[in-house]
Amino acid sequence: MTKELVNPFGRTYLTIQEDAKNRLIYVNWMGYLTEENVKAGVRAYTQALADAGYHCVLNDTRLIIGSWDHSLDWVINDWAPNAAKAGLKRIAMLANPESFGESSASTFLKEVKSFEAKSFDDLETARQWLAEYNSRR
Repeated sequence: MTKELVNPFGRTYLTIQEDAKNRLIYVNWMGYLTEENVKAGVRAYTQALADAGYHCVLNDTRLIIGSWDHSLDWVINDWAPNAAKAGLKRIAMLANPESFGESSASTFLKEVKSFEAKSFDDLETARQWLAEYNSRR
């Protein structure tokens, strides 16, 4: 089942899907993200992760317009430790190289310490990296 989060203008900015086959939560961000969108979105997919009992998130940011630097401090210092407590062990980030969103993702990847995080250019390689974690369990 897919959950959609919409902004005040009725546009979807995040879809959240439980991938039972691969034991992960797939999230797809799109458009311009406000700080409020980022906070609501990561909280929603963290809850989906905890509810499913999974430990991996495939975080697709390829459709984001602009950066999400406005939320980095909160994401790294508040959300990440709480997500780890909720069960998050690995997050694979998909981003377009040379984009503002990729710049935010790069900073996130350098600074986050609460769980394993890695950036990928393609969906299948990211999914395989997450599958490695699940196969060890």
